[in-house]
Amino acid sequence: MSALEWFAHKPLGGGIFWIQERFYESGNRANIWLVRGSQRDVVIDAGLGLRSLPDYLRAAGLLAPAEGAGPRPLLAVATHVHFDHSGGLQHFEEVAVHSAEAAALLRGDNYEAVTWLSEREVARPPRPGWRARQFRVPPVRPTRLLQEGDVISLGDRQLTVMHMPGHSRGSICLHDKDRKILFSGDVVYDGSMIDWLPYSKVSDYVASCQRLMELVDRGLVEKVLPGHFNIFGAERLYRLASNYISQAGVCHKVSTCAMRSIASIALRITNSRVTS
Repeated sequence: MSALEWFAHKPLGGGIFWIQERFYESGNRANIWLVRGSQRDVVIDAGLGLRSLPDYLRAAGLLAPAEGAGPRPLLAVATHVHFDHSGGLQHFEEVAVHSAEAAALLRGDNYEAVTWLSEREVARPPRPGWRARQFRVPPVRPTRLLQEGDVISLGDRQLTVMHMPGHSRGSICLHDKDRKILFSGDVVYDGSMIDWLPYSKVSDYVASCQRLMELVDRGLVEKVLPGHFNIFGAERLYRLASNYISQAGVCHKVSTCAMRSIASIALRITNSRVTS
């Protein structure tokens, strides 16, 4: 299967494209965002990597040079290193990730990447003989380490890094302040927030949700482009963040701890089977 078959995209206007992996039929299917700038293009998250995303962008004409100029630099930014967002980073020459998860990406740590892929989730195999149980996120050397407050310049637009741990220790959002757009990764999407994975932390998640609510209170976000599911607005963002805070009490922390233990055991068993 070619990259052109594997992916599909939808233009949202303003130089933003919504990209998905067509045959990865799972709630874990991540949204991929291409943001075009006057001097640089940025891909936010990269999917599983079963087909080359840069090949798709070129074949679909999304990276076509303007006015005969040379191609703009292309940077892939991972909002975090979980497998459904980071598997495709291997196909990019320039890769950015928060420093807290850089070592995990560099060593191909599929425990921290929470790699868990089943045959039933992939409607059409990307190549003959492909098996889900063989899927791993390969080691990738980041070319840029991100920190809170860093700015990724695209020329005519700037994306500010907001370190928002909780879902994972290196989770980030990217904030386009001028356009009041938040690329939220898995920090928040229109669904249940997952805080029971290795390196998840409820107290960090509460603090991150408080920051999200502050963005809304200050009128700094009007549209959220999340890591999964559909786009939503400021009112929904505020409600999702406040709902998480309100239910993050003692009972929730106890149940989360139990779920994290189970998930950790399952992931270690899965990793040992693949590597043995």
